[in-house]
Amino acid sequence: MYSAVQWSELLAGLFVLAMLVVLVVVAVFFVIDRMQTGDAIRRNYPVIGRFRRIFTELGEFFRQYFFAMDREELPFNRAQREWVERATEGGGNTVAFGSTRSMAIPGTSVFVNAPFPPLDDKHAKSAPLVIGPHCRQPYAAPSLFNISGMSYGAISRPAVRALSHGARKAGIWLNTGEGGLSPYHLEGDCDIVFQIGTAKYGVRDALGGLSDERLREVAAHDTVRMFELKLSQGAKPGKGGILPAEKVTPEIAQIRGIPAGQASISPNRHPEAAQFGELLDMVSHIREVTGKPVGLKMAVGSEAAMEALFEAIVARRVEEAPDFITIDGGEGGTGAAPMPLMDLVALPVREALPIVVDIRDHHGLKGRIRIISSGKLINPGDIAWAICAGADFVTSARGFMFSLGCIQAMRCNRNTCPTGVTTHDARLQMGLVVEDKQDKVARYARRIIEEVEMIAHSVGVSEPRLMRRRHVRIVQPDGSSVPLSRLIPNNDAHTFS
Repeated sequence: MYSAVQWSELLAGLFVLAMLVVLVVVAVFFVIDRMQTGDAIRRNYPVIGRFRRIFTELGEFFRQYFFAMDREELPFNRAQREWVERATEGGGNTVAFGSTRSMAIPGTSVFVNAPFPPLDDKHAKSAPLVIGPHCRQPYAAPSLFNISGMSYGAISRPAVRALSHGARKAGIWLNTGEGGLSPYHLEGDCDIVFQIGTAKYGVRDALGGLSDERLREVAAHDTVRMFELKLSQGAKPGKGGILPAEKVTPEIAQIRGIPAGQASISPNRHPEAAQFGELLDMVSHIREVTGKPVGLKMAVGSEAAMEALFEAIVARRVEEAPDFITIDGGEGGTGAAPMPLMDLVALPVREALPIVVDIRDHHGLKGRIRIISSGKLINPGDIAWAICAGADFVTSARGFMFSLGCIQAMRCNRNTCPTGVTTHDARLQMGLVVEDKQDKVARYARRIIEEVEMIAHSVGVSEPRLMRRRHVRIVQPDGSSVPLSRLIPNNDAHTFS
């Protein structure tokens, strides 16, 4: 046994040794920083200059948990994320002591309650809506709220599995994203929308073109209900999908039909379609081969382009029209994208959606072409606004990422997602337990639908899609609010069909 004096001497020796190690490390870093030429701060302020980068990278986490108010953060604030978390847990939706939402912020939506709403036994229930009435196999879509496109590759295997099972439990569809159809999409036996991106992953031939044989193979799955031909997405309009090389595992490469370990970069558009006539030819061809509804997905840049699209549509037989059009906002999305495109290109969904709805209705195609709204819509008020603006359906990707446990760590493009949602690191994927998360996915979807129906009931209609622009007011810069129907007149006279 050591005496007290010996213990003191031992501890003192260890302390001196530790200090010597620290001094050696600091000296090494000092020399490295002084000699390097790429960072002026580190060269001028060796060692301590390193803390600038550390604090810069950690700043978003400190702000998120310690400094930002509940409704300050972007792209999604704490109040939005916590609502999703409460919904996934199946807890109550009541709060106490008043709203923390500022009603003076321009653009805020305020719904118009009816003086005599229907009695509680006549609650506003959403009804199925048929998509593709002229197809051999139309789709009676049961839910107004569904899962937007997230590819297997961009998100992890357990994430896809949880979404598939959760979608089945909630009775909603799951969009595959452009990465092809994996066994994990099919595992839950949910309704599936197969997205065809510009690289034709999953339905491509040896030269990267569209393969009718592969289309038929995909369509042979009863649960594949529709096909979505993607032109562009809000995160990167004018640029194809980006999947970093570290995410292209052998399995993902096999599903997509590409080499493993190489970055997967999709073309910026479909080479077969250089104008709207050729695009509509593609839609008709896919529908003829598969027998199922086919639609388009796009980020909107201008009214002129949308007008040209619909003029091309009405110049043909009504049966040849796309069965639906998904409008993605330019606010960015779930995957990797260049910042200039994410921040600066394409209209936000709150401007783009009414534009497309108005042009569709002007050409008399309201009952023929369904409009699906996507882009940063994750809470009941977002979905209710989109329905008021004219959407037939709403899809969300990031809302369902939150339901899977996403904490907005902003690491989607680095394969280091700490919650296992967007990583292929097996250790990190362990945190995403499919059996737990599938129930959270289902509860989130059900809660959204229930609360949109609650808003519809409050404004006095018997079905959410009967809500019109007059049922929502938009706060103006002076603090007052005006009906959306006054800002963007159109659909108040139209009936639900």
